[in-house]
Amino acid sequence: MPKISVEIPSELLEDLDEHVGDDGKFVNRSDAIRASVRKTLDLLDEIDARHGRLEEDDG
Repeated sequence: MPKISVEIPSELLEDLDEHVGDDGKFVNRSDAIRASVRKTLDLLDEIDARHGRLEEDDG
């Protein structure tokens, strides 16, 4: 899996960390960020579909 580097404001990182760990919803920060990216991409696909911008899959 490729690794990337991102800059995140401290406030966002603190909020993220509240959801990570033994008492959180995610095992680690990477897991939380992957889930967030997936959710965002799904939402963008829904928006594109509503506006007719989603390409149809011929397969």
